[in-house]
Amino acid sequence: MPAKSKAQQKAAGAALAAKRGEAKKSDLGGASRDMEKSMSEDELRDLAATKRKGKPEHVEKS
Repeated sequence: MPAKSKAQQKAAGAALAAKRGEAKKSDLGGASRDMEKSMSEDELRDLAATKRKGKPEHVEKS
């Protein structure tokens, strides 16, 4: 599942780093904290690997 926005891709990258132990979980906030708890490493890798070119910074919630 590719990220829908740059913000989602960045949050997934931060959550992935925390899940791998490369960053502190206590440093996470908001969406990245929720992602780290609820998603597997494979799911986070897929979101974080999304190219940012052409993506909007944020996407409205629907």
